Amino acid sequence: MEKQEQISMNNDLFDVLLSLRSREDCRILLEDLCTVKEVEQMAQRIRAASLLKQGCTYSDVMASTEISSATLSRVSRCLKYGEGYKRFVK
Repeated sequence: MEKQEQISMNNDLFDVLLSLRSREDCRILLEDLCTVKEVEQMAQRIRAASLLKQGCTYSDVMASTEISSATLSRVSRCLKYGEGYKRFVK
């Protein structure tokens, strides 16, 4: 697939996400777009980011969310160097 086509498809996804107006809209879309496990993993990452922002330790976060240490490390790295968790996770 050409890079421009991938960019176009990504933009289609972004546009659909921007059109969501409620939790119900989000739930309905995610049920079609993702597996149950994928939604659970995304929710787990959001909760882990929130707990890290609150000052919880890795051990506390892992016990609370059952997230793997590798995934928690990635969440922590994104929280430190990325923009999304900082901007959108409380």
